[in-house]
Amino acid sequence: MAETLELTILMPCLNEAETLAACVEKAQGFLARSGIAGEVLISDNGSTDGSQAIAEALGARVVTAAQRGYGAALGTGIAEARGRFVIMGDADDSYDFANLDAFVRELRDGADLVMGNRFAGGVAPGAMPWHHRYIGNPVLSFLGRLFFGTPIRDFHCGLRGFSRAAISGLNLRTTGMEFASEMVVKATLGQLDVREVPTTLKPDGRSRRPHLRSFRDGWRHLRFLLLFSPRWLFLYPGLALLGIGLVVGSQLLLGPVQVGGISFGVHTLLVASLCVIMGTQSIAFAIIGRRFASRYGFIPPSSSYDRLLESLTLERILLFAVLLMLGGLIAMGWGFAEWARRDFGPLTSTATLRAVILAMTALVTGFQLMMSAFMSSMINIPIYERRLADQPAPDDHFHRRRNRD
Repeated sequence: MAETLELTILMPCLNEAETLAACVEKAQGFLARSGIAGEVLISDNGSTDGSQAIAEALGARVVTAAQRGYGAALGTGIAEARGRFVIMGDADDSYDFANLDAFVRELRDGADLVMGNRFAGGVAPGAMPWHHRYIGNPVLSFLGRLFFGTPIRDFHCGLRGFSRAAISGLNLRTTGMEFASEMVVKATLGQLDVREVPTTLKPDGRSRRPHLRSFRDGWRHLRFLLLFSPRWLFLYPGLALLGIGLVVGSQLLLGPVQVGGISFGVHTLLVASLCVIMGTQSIAFAIIGRRFASRYGFIPPSSSYDRLLESLTLERILLFAVLLMLGGLIAMGWGFAEWARRDFGPLTSTATLRAVILAMTALVTGFQLMMSAFMSSMINIPIYERRLADQPAPDDHFHRRRNRD
């Protein structure tokens, strides 16, 4: 049976008794009209309104997703699908399951993931809240294109088709609404063939509130995009802070700077010092985050990043950190000597304050680098090799052999 099916039309379901029958009938009508060997699969997520019986009575296959969540239901459905291709969509009658020809055409042409674009196909009045249409979806889709270079312009369209083998190989992990973002991001990072076709959206047929919660689920999508892009979350802000701190600090170390009628002195130098410290820590987090994400399969490995990590060995970073801290100690010693020369009175000399600020910046930055280097190296420890602690001791071999004898 599994070898003969070309298409599975998958619908996640949680109490969709009002609209499920219409969706199943449209999907079955499409299969009959197109002559495609396929099935309609309902991945039920704990419905209590009889949705399962409705689907089965219409001839759809029903599987149970034990773990709650949109992503969990889809993950179960994808694992249970019998079709070579899968087209997924919500069971609220907002998507047109009777017209899936464009999705099938692109899949047969070799696409791994085909996204629907509601803005290109048409959004009916009342089908999408204004803050989703003009703020949420455009902003999140823009960030997705910016962070990951995906061509998709409707990042969160729920109607999409894909090669089951290709998507199953992405090791999708999220269980909530952010599953939709994870699929697009990992498909793009995995260099799959991702395409987009116009589709329509109409108001759903339910009388109750939708499962989607605008701010909660919008934040989950944004959080996912940031966590999967250490460059934009940590690296770029860190480089900006570090650059500002170094440029401003290097100017102010020599003395106050006058810009127009404003004088920048030792207090501005302190702010520059904080920028250097925060920037260094942010860059370190970017390296650690990228190493962790690559190692545990969240983000595909990068050859350029791997070469960078090979050059940033623990020993080299520790050497640089130690030299930085030694420089800080020298500057701190000079500042302490100046303070002692004033009989440990108030530090009114801006030259002494500059030395102290420079010393503290070097010491803190060096310590941060040292700790970050150790943390990064801990992540790099092999995890599949058998530990020495698990090896039987020599005496254990002796006792087991003696017992057998």
